[in-house]
Amino acid sequence: MSSRSPRPPPRRCRRRLPRPSCCCCCCRRSHLNEDTGRFVLLAALIGLYLVAGATIFSALESPGEAEARARWGATLRNFSAAHGVAEPELRAFLRHYEAALAAGVRADALRPRWDFPGAFYFVGTVVSTIGFGMTTPATVGGKAFLIAYGLFGCAGTILFFNLFLERIISLLAFIMRTCRERQLRRSGLLPATFRRGSALSEADSLAGWKPSVYHVLLILGLFAVLLSCCASAMYTSVEGWDYVDSLYFCFVTFSTIGFGDLVSSQHAAYRNQGLYRLGNFLFILLGVCCIYSLFNVISILIKQVLNWMLRKLSCRCCARCCPAPGAPLARRNAITPGSRLRRRLAALGADPGAHDSDAEGRRLSGELISMRDLTASNKVSLALLQKQLSETANGYPRSVCVNTRQNGFSGGVGALGIMNNRLAETSATSR
Repeated sequence: MSSRSPRPPPRRCRRRLPRPSCCCCCCRRSHLNEDTGRFVLLAALIGLYLVAGATIFSALESPGEAEARARWGATLRNFSAAHGVAEPELRAFLRHYEAALAAGVRADALRPRWDFPGAFYFVGTVVSTIGFGMTTPATVGGKAFLIAYGLFGCAGTILFFNLFLERIISLLAFIMRTCRERQLRRSGLLPATFRRGSALSEADSLAGWKPSVYHVLLILGLFAVLLSCCASAMYTSVEGWDYVDSLYFCFVTFSTIGFGDLVSSQHAAYRNQGLYRLGNFLFILLGVCCIYSLFNVISILIKQVLNWMLRKLSCRCCARCCPAPGAPLARRNAITPGSRLRRRLAALGADPGAHDSDAEGRRLSGELISMRDLTASNKVSLALLQKQLSETANGYPRSVCVNTRQNGFSGGVGALGIMNNRLAETSATSR
């Protein structure tokens, strides 16, 4: 009986498994260029929106413009023939009248444009970016002063609008939270001795409750409609406009579009003139603030639609280039590499070590990791931690959560930064 030396175990092949480089590139590119993709998609949608709007307005208004030009030409010819005035001389007279209109001169008796009330109305339209255009500076000094005045005035007014938006969102959140607490107390889910700020409130589910953007949109929309209807009723009775024209003026003014075809408080005298001008000022102020807040809440919905479209596009891309279900996954972190794959293979009854390979950059379970590899793999987390420590040291700590990136509302500038983490759809826990 010959003794045989034990056969060495078969050497495991260290062949590198094929990796779906296309999927990795697509996923990495989608994370890096998510904001750029959202910007490009929004620009394309705005372009299509402009084309659609131009088509509709051209179809609606072009026939009326052609008829008005034909009537005006016939009126000029009839006037020239009836009064014996040559048509070129008549057109020269009309050009002088247009220059008088630009200077603020009207055929009807209007109030002075550049007295103190008129100048105050003018600077109000400048800093609010309404810009009706019925009053414009004609001197070189006035135009030069307007550039500097509008630069700081518009910036300060935008800051005022943002602060108003912050206050109105906080107020609506407080009111809706109070209503929800009363509803839960009536249903018996909260005790009658419940007080905000107590230990129970901190542990309660309402501690992290935030209002939904749809509820805020509904409240702001109803308030804007009510405000516009009340203002239109005032303009119809005082200015003598049609009610539809008054509604049109309210939207054009409150949204700071300011065409200037209809302008309020321009006659020389009104009945109850002081009361009317005060009401006009308050309606315009509240209307501009309300519509500005409403526009920013609507922008949240538009951003949600853009995020949904980007997710659909990324899912279609990943469906074509993602690996098969049995393919090995990339390592999840630097400390326990491949742990997700090992758990998955163990659940399927396969050998977890069959996919281990040094060529794939995986570490043994007992091998220590260097500080260099640790900091290289967790540089994003360390940067966020450093930012949190810095903000805490400076006295204005703000909770920075990595999950805010998942819903596409992380960060933000201006109004978007104000509404970040204030609504349920812009919070870190929303999906």
